Amino acid sequence: MKYEEALKQLEAIVDKMENDELDIDSLTEQLKTAKKLIKLCKDKLTKTDEEIKKILDDGGEA
Repeated sequence: MKYEEALKQLEAIVDKMENDELDIDSLTEQLKTAKKLIKLCKDKLTKTDEEIKKILDDGGEA
């Protein structure tokens, strides 16, 4: 799943929560999904940050 797709899903969950569109059972499931999506986004951002740092470090030695 791409970062942008995960972010859109998170935004949809937040919108539903803010508009009281979730009953207690749905809320629990959506929170579990949101937790997985947040981890996915965080991991992608961390990986991208590491790749950028590596590219910049390699470029500085050339």
